[in-house]
Amino acid sequence: MSERSAPPGGLALVQDLVNTLDIETGGDALDTAGGREPFGLTEGDAGSARELRESLRATLLAHAGHPPHREVTPLGDLLARAPLVVTVDTADGSAALAPVDDGPLLSRIAAAVAEAVTAGTWNRLKACEAVTCHWAYYDRSPAGRGRWCSMQVCGARAKMRRYRAKGA
Repeated sequence: MSERSAPPGGLALVQDLVNTLDIETGGDALDTAGGREPFGLTEGDAGSARELRESLRATLLAHAGHPPHREVTPLGDLLARAPLVVTVDTADGSAALAPVDDGPLLSRIAAAVAEAVTAGTWNRLKACEAVTCHWAYYDRSPAGRGRWCSMQVCGARAKMRRYRAKGA
């Protein structure tokens, strides 16, 4: 849906998971084997992946200043279950959180969030404010005040609704 560029680092995984659901059409990529394959998920994993996806979406809506779209399990509660290890680069001494044995999706998401928090990019991953969209996007605007995944689609619709509401 969006013409925006991919987010930095592991945030692409977060964005890809959130964007497996097209709210406008109801299409859910996690319903198919092909849609689950990029995340290493089985059909049995789909329910927990959906729970994680909607908790992420609620957090991304909060990043954009919007209330949650519905009641969800708090993201912190889910990420607390993720098996992670601290890795240390012997060349430069830098440390990072990493999934245990390339771990399950939850661990990979937790590691991506930790990396983004450290890099200062986490709050720039947002969900579109359009209620029929809520697509995840990375806000590259200088002030960090982006509101829509696409100015040409969701932004234009919102502006047209405001224009019409003024009675013009």
